[in-house]
Amino acid sequence: MPRGKTKDRDGIYRRKDRPGWWASWVDASGKRRQRKLEAHTLQQARTLLSAEKARVEKTVTLGYAPPSAETFAAVSERFLKHQKARLTPRAYTRENGIMEAHLRPFFGTVKLAEVRRADVQKYVTHRSGEVSPASVVKELNVLKHLFGLAVEWELIPANPAHGIKPPRVPAGRVRYLQPTELRAVLEACPEWLRPIAGLAVATGMRRGEVLGLRWLDIDFKGGRIMLPQTKNGDGRIVYLNTLAQQALAVVPQGKAKPTDIVFAGEQMSPENVSLAFLRACRSVNVSDFRFHDLRHTAASWMRMKGADIHTVALILGHKDLRMAARYQHLSPAFLSDAVKLLDGAYAESPENAENGASSCSIVTTALPEGKSGKAKINISL
Repeated sequence: MPRGKTKDRDGIYRRKDRPGWWASWVDASGKRRQRKLEAHTLQQARTLLSAEKARVEKTVTLGYAPPSAETFAAVSERFLKHQKARLTPRAYTRENGIMEAHLRPFFGTVKLAEVRRADVQKYVTHRSGEVSPASVVKELNVLKHLFGLAVEWELIPANPAHGIKPPRVPAGRVRYLQPTELRAVLEACPEWLRPIAGLAVATGMRRGEVLGLRWLDIDFKGGRIMLPQTKNGDGRIVYLNTLAQQALAVVPQGKAKPTDIVFAGEQMSPENVSLAFLRACRSVNVSDFRFHDLRHTAASWMRMKGADIHTVALILGHKDLRMAARYQHLSPAFLSDAVKLLDGAYAESPENAENGASSCSIVTTALPEGKSGKAKINISL
């Protein structure tokens, strides 16, 4: 047997890199399954494997997987364990909160196999009367994911949440400042807040990305910041312009270690930053403007200065282009320019080249005064 290759066979085994008992078996579809067992002894592990094999044999005999008798609450525990190993701590906390506060109280005691499409629709209707459409969408996505995994785990034959339409989420809010307003707001910020707000509006970084920035993430020579992990779970590079470099230059580094946070201090918590920024805005009569709107300000002015929508999405770290589409209306000139390209396309067509024409025109010949009928339209290419 080649080195490093395990033999494909059913049984109980241990892994060198992970603790606990593991089992290997072939499911009803012929696919080999390998999973860690919730067992403390070898005998418990063998019992669990025998139960899995019995379930496979029953599925093959009946021609389908019989629905599980587990409750929604029990499966939700397994779902959260599955998610904890795959999500960032912040994303896991959000899903766990949705499960504990909303989904489990609504579906908890019901058997998973007894949840019907109408029950899911009832949940969406119930929550739509309490929270925003965006919150309902997030909760429904978690519910769909749980049922999808339950199908994969052969606990239920179909996903009852599949095809359920979420409530319509309104277009994303876009609020940005004019340069004079921005200057006034930055001057009104406390001294400790000014570089934080300056870096946010100069780069479009999120509040959490700015406050989580470490000295080792900044490449001053290369003029960039390397974020190892963002809200989307992926890393990205943020390029520094003059304003961003000035914002970082005023932060004293002193004897800070490379792993130290750039904006460190008790007052620099996310809540304090947002509250202090809101007070600064109110002091200069700038209303309806939050710290996150600095990100919108950066994106809006990039669009108005000619940056295309794909570039803005890349800079902001949007995976979905629809997130950046909210800034589309801020640069209508590119639509006009795109239509004008047709003038050149028609003028340079092969037909025009053969006839010696260099342009296209549409001429309307008006009828003589007193005459009725339709005006003639002469098209020359």
